[in-house]
Amino acid sequence: MRCELCPRACGADRAAGERGVCGADGRLLVARAALHFWEEPPISGEGGSGTIFFSGCPVRCVYCQNADIALGEHAREITVERLAAIMGELEATGALNINCVTPTHYAPQIREAVTLARAAGLALPVLWNTSGYETVRSVRDNAGFVDAYLTDFKYADAELARRYSHAPDYPEVALAALGAMVEAAGAPRYDEHRGQERLVSGVVVRHLVLPGALENSKAVVRLLHERFGNAIRLSLMNQYTPVIARAAEEGDQRAALTLAACPELAETVPDAEYEQLLDYADALGVEDYFWQEGGAAEESFIPAFDFTGV
Repeated sequence: MRCELCPRACGADRAAGERGVCGADGRLLVARAALHFWEEPPISGEGGSGTIFFSGCPVRCVYCQNADIALGEHAREITVERLAAIMGELEATGALNINCVTPTHYAPQIREAVTLARAAGLALPVLWNTSGYETVRSVRDNAGFVDAYLTDFKYADAELARRYSHAPDYPEVALAALGAMVEAAGAPRYDEHRGQERLVSGVVVRHLVLPGALENSKAVVRLLHERFGNAIRLSLMNQYTPVIARAAEEGDQRAALTLAACPELAETVPDAEYEQLLDYADALGVEDYFWQEGGAAEESFIPAFDFTGV
């Protein structure tokens, strides 16, 4: 079957070993499965999110913070049965949820694993942690398997989407997908799990502020607030880290070429610009959103993709 799981619809015959735009073939590839403590509070809590990092990515942003797994450079093949077992193991460690990161190109296998894990007693909510570049059909196919979405909304600016993610259709595609997520998961809903507030259903929408792109960020906040209001919960992030600059300094030619074309990506986002975005959200009437303390870019939000838990 020719692959059309993501909006690229590249048509790769992955079952025959052909790699899609995402970098994946017919194998189920994972880089890490462990508790993760750097998501939003009701997702990580104090106990941690049971996070499974899948290898490959349909979007492949040039500034990617997790480029090692997005490009499939850290990948270990597992079976669907092993994936189901991993979900159970994460629950046993006290995870608040099962958090599937960059899952889109493995959606059928993940849904099968969720079915097996639930049959074996899994009781945690399942989160779909995605770039937002999804088809409406794929979101609807997740019904009954996925409880909540942790999705990016990267761009309202089509030219920026083309420049950084080779996806000029990102704004319209992500908006349609987000509408399907809200329809499927409803407004954010929480419970108390082991003394911690936990997201059990609904949609959290992340937006990472990029250097020199404040107007894009304002347009994203305005678009999402006007379209969805309190049906979603925004997370405005200032943790952009210029890992691409470090890669270029270490001799990565791909990174060097990207920086030559996009030199702004070597910079962090000034605190003053981030504060402007927060003020803008407040002025629009966005009532409840997640935000980060200044200096977040200096922290390490990138785990070791060393096959822990795989």
